[in-house]
Amino acid sequence: MANRRILSVWFPRLGADRLLRRLGDLHGAPFAVLEETGQMQIISALCPLAEAAGLRVGQPARDAHAMCAGLITRTRNIHAEAAFLNVLTRWAGRYTPWVAAQPPDALMLDITGCAHLFGGEAAMMAGLAEEAGDMGVAAICGLADTPGAAWALARYAGRGAGHDRSGDAIDQEARATRSRAAKRRHWERGGTAPATAAQGSAPRIAAPGQTRQALANLPVAALRLDGDTTAALARLGLRRIGELTGQPRGPLARRFGRGLLMRMDQALGAAPEPVSPHAAPPRFATRISLPDPIGLRADVEAALGRLIPRLCEMLRIKGQGARALRLEAYRCDDTMVCVEIGLARPADLPERIAPLFALKLDDLDAGYGIDVLRLEATRTEPLHSARPAGHLDATNAARNRAARDTALEDLIGRIGARTGLDAITRRHPASSHIPEKCASVQPAAWSEAAPPGSWPSPPNARPLLLWRPELVTAHDAPRPPLQFRWRGALHDLSDARGPERIAPEWWLDEPEWRSGVRDYWDIVTQGGARLWLFYAHGAALSPGWFCQGQFA
Repeated sequence: MANRRILSVWFPRLGADRLLRRLGDLHGAPFAVLEETGQMQIISALCPLAEAAGLRVGQPARDAHAMCAGLITRTRNIHAEAAFLNVLTRWAGRYTPWVAAQPPDALMLDITGCAHLFGGEAAMMAGLAEEAGDMGVAAICGLADTPGAAWALARYAGRGAGHDRSGDAIDQEARATRSRAAKRRHWERGGTAPATAAQGSAPRIAAPGQTRQALANLPVAALRLDGDTTAALARLGLRRIGELTGQPRGPLARRFGRGLLMRMDQALGAAPEPVSPHAAPPRFATRISLPDPIGLRADVEAALGRLIPRLCEMLRIKGQGARALRLEAYRCDDTMVCVEIGLARPADLPERIAPLFALKLDDLDAGYGIDVLRLEATRTEPLHSARPAGHLDATNAARNRAARDTALEDLIGRIGARTGLDAITRRHPASSHIPEKCASVQPAAWSEAAPPGSWPSPPNARPLLLWRPELVTAHDAPRPPLQFRWRGALHDLSDARGPERIAPEWWLDEPEWRSGVRDYWDIVTQGGARLWLFYAHGAALSPGWFCQGQFA
């Protein structure tokens, strides 16, 4: 069986290249992308001109501006970079169907059996890098039998192993060692330099079965180790992978853990490391190209009458229902306008989708005319259709019940088309005996109605209106006051029912319940007002009367 051939594609300036594609020509000015880290901005990506100016990734922004006065900067958008990497993943699918994204700036391709279609491995790597460069994205490739080795060659081929000391490493050694090192460096006095991978341009292709030899001269950081492990290995004199692979595995595992051995085995092929291909999310979209530009509402509705059934059929085939849809109208002046709708329940029926678009068509500006209409389901959910078994009457009853069940959701969708789905809420019971915490507010479009019988029955009636406790001026006694002042008005007692004692949740520190146990009373005044008053017995705060609600 032929060896696997893994191609690692590294985009070292992905963040800068993405923004430069949008910004265009900067007239020779250096460019950098900044990232927020706590209270400081650091450089996350650089253009070639900025690198030539001496700037580096990870450098504070203030130091970069001091070194390069004409530096142009933009803030990093991590989500936009991830989306751009997904675009590059789909582009790389032209070389092999086995493409995996490696966030934040790399791809991993399994090109086993595919290289001959592009003229061989070297020609394939050169063509991929050239095509990426034509798109304005710098790409560096590494090819080997394992993902770890390909990753190492793409990033570290041609780089020497560094050290963890400052200044000249030889000058910091002992005199005897320094003298022997001077003798070894005879090529600096005119001799022939030894052939090492650290000098010149090193090949980034490891021949089949030659992974160990290709990695021998690379630094240990190429094994995808963390900085602390790399520094600890360097202090022991183990700076290259070839020096590390010759060491006994037991002492390495005891000192650095099994992670070091796992990374080494993955790079050398002794441990499996699969390449999981990127699964493109399903897209549900359809479009119609018009022979002549349209601008009338009736024409747009006629086009939607053809697009919506076609999209619903695509959704039914995949067992999906649309929760959000977008209608894009491409105008003849190369501009685009769109309208979006949302549904409270996933749907694949045109009669549930078309009325919502009818409410939004007035917001569609046709401009000089619409050439193309595109309808896309931007958010979908699995739709499990009921399949009742039994007699004809039971089937008809199930269908009628399903139609009734969608009536509320359709109403929510129509109201949400005008006010927004987030503005429509419903209440669900919560597990708390505190009056103001016995219900939770949830968006109606993204939650199910509370099942019957789920609301607990309180021992006494609850007011229709509930607010934060308001101070009531009355005598300081636990029995209902015959006369009290509330909201600037004087009220006389007509009737009182109670009390209902409610204790605070002792495991929580609620600021409004620091007054201790409450005795709630249903108070009816002589003016006809029915209020919900309570007497706080006092704990951390002084006792007193308060009003918290009003009955209908």
